[in-house]
Amino acid sequence: MKKLTWSEKLAYAAPAFALAVVGIPVYVYIPKFYTDVIGVHVSAMGVILLVVRLFDAVTDPAIGLISDRLRTPFGRRRPLIILGALLTGLAILLLFNPPHTDADTATAWFMVLIFLLFLFWTVIIVPYESLGPELTFDYNERTTLFGLRDGALIAGTLVAAASPAAIKALMSLPESPQGERETFFILSIIYTPLIIASAFWCVLTLKERALNVIASRDNIFQNLSASLRNRPFRILLISYTISAIGNNLPATLILYYVEYVLHSSRADFFLVMYFVTGILFLPLWVAGAKRFEKKSMWLISMAVNTGAFSGVFFLGPGDELAYGVLIFISGIGFGATLAIPSAIQADVIDYDELISGERREGLYIGLWSVAKKMAAAFGVGAGLALLGASGYVPNVRQTDAVVLYLRILYALVPCLCNAVAIVIAFAYPITGAVHRNIRDAIDRKSAGETVSDPLEPSRMLR
Repeated sequence: MKKLTWSEKLAYAAPAFALAVVGIPVYVYIPKFYTDVIGVHVSAMGVILLVVRLFDAVTDPAIGLISDRLRTPFGRRRPLIILGALLTGLAILLLFNPPHTDADTATAWFMVLIFLLFLFWTVIIVPYESLGPELTFDYNERTTLFGLRDGALIAGTLVAAASPAAIKALMSLPESPQGERETFFILSIIYTPLIIASAFWCVLTLKERALNVIASRDNIFQNLSASLRNRPFRILLISYTISAIGNNLPATLILYYVEYVLHSSRADFFLVMYFVTGILFLPLWVAGAKRFEKKSMWLISMAVNTGAFSGVFFLGPGDELAYGVLIFISGIGFGATLAIPSAIQADVIDYDELISGERREGLYIGLWSVAKKMAAAFGVGAGLALLGASGYVPNVRQTDAVVLYLRILYALVPCLCNAVAIVIAFAYPITGAVHRNIRDAIDRKSAGETVSDPLEPSRMLR
């Protein structure tokens, strides 16, 4: 069980920090920038973002399989990470700097660039995340590794969330369409080199594991079918996806909710507080997962995150203090809802190796990425489409019907999704002891022995 040095862990975590720009700016700020400044209609925005995620449902597992089967002197993952970083940086430059044009042309520009951005992002993110599970097979070491990676993701998201306001303040940019354009231009010239530099640091520091197994030549549908027969992965995927659908709604709608429900201009402050809280409490969740099991900490973190956030549904104009308290409590569980499922996912990939005799991180990460992106698509696409259908009009006081829609979509629906996810997650079967049995069975099976399935002892594997 290889132990990673801190320099290796930091090198692996670095791209997550930089790639966070594809989170908050793209899901929260870019939609409002394109609808309220560039002129894209909010319903068209929702449809485009929904369709692009359907496109991802094909590209993510495809890139995952390519990543599993690619053989180069530099490894399976690292060449794709560099290629994806270069192309993602280019797409960000173009997306964040749209031309001055009419609404139809702006809509076409956004549609093309958002498709390219997510395609190129897939080229880097799927191999990058696939690299993690093969860096170490140690059950607790993985919790630390993915805690650091997802902690870097949260920190990067925090910086990305604070960047627009910080740039406007430092550069004295006006609250005007031109000021918004200049803000996104500065964001693009900061994040493009950051993404590329962090990707190079990662691939130059980390070496890929030499594998003794050969990926099958089954087609994509056979591989997908085989992965979905992996019961622990199926439980994890379904639970995480339902939770993520709910969690992406508030990520998309926070700017609208704070402005039109609370009548506040402090959305940036609340975002920063939420992410800072998630970062500060993440080490405690990681330590708890090592002592009390990953599954237990995951369930508790979802319960904390959801229980506090349910109160947000009942707030209205002027309730900034109450909202801040609830966001803080909800943020306590936020980091663990990201990091612990990632560590759990690495364990279910080991179980797949026991059953199939193959290392298919790319396939599993591809499916995981599809789930995350589809959840975001429903969060952004359905959320904005329903908001537009409710009668939302930019930059004016909203009707009571629109405000009610916002409260339901922002608070009530996410809490219901998380409640369902918690119930499903109770069935997840892999503990630390079970994982040790899985790794032992893999070693003995590789030596030619017939072994029993640790999750189904009556099932013999050879």
